[in-house]
Amino acid sequence: MDEFWVFGYGSLMWNPGFEFLERSQALVYGYRRSLCVHSWVHRGTQQNPGLVLGLDRGGSCRGIAFRVALERRDEVMDYLRARELVTNVYLERHVPLSLPGRRNIKAIAYIVDRDHAQYAGALDASVAARTVHEAKGRSGSNDAYVFNTLSHLKEMGIRDHWLERVAGEVERLRAV
Repeated sequence: MDEFWVFGYGSLMWNPGFEFLERSQALVYGYRRSLCVHSWVHRGTQQNPGLVLGLDRGGSCRGIAFRVALERRDEVMDYLRARELVTNVYLERHVPLSLPGRRNIKAIAYIVDRDHAQYAGALDASVAARTVHEAKGRSGSNDAYVFNTLSHLKEMGIRDHWLERVAGEVERLRAV
């Protein structure tokens, strides 16, 4: 392998936590960004789970690809595994990405494991909003995670209409 790339579709996009040589918008086909993972650690607990993003089957997803120096590969992989595989709800996979200028690469990405107990599946926006509104974990409140995600997606010119509906429902719940 002559290049090492990492694909971010959630908080990795704006908070990768590792050094990189290059950053580029990227598109993956066959997967979509989805608020489909019950968070038992960072944004909720096992008793009161929150929801965080996963890369789930179907559709496509715009995100960010990071090219990492080959000599840092092991260090970055150790970091990513500690960050993303806390409860093993994600599967580590190489996925094909399209970069601007018709450049195609393969990158490490973390795909949700649909057979894992934390997989929430497709949720109605109002059900997701109630979960998000009530949850808090080690890294803070779940609603802060959703609003922060949307803010960063907007800065990058990426729309997520369903996540926007969830945030709208959370705002409605806050006003009650």
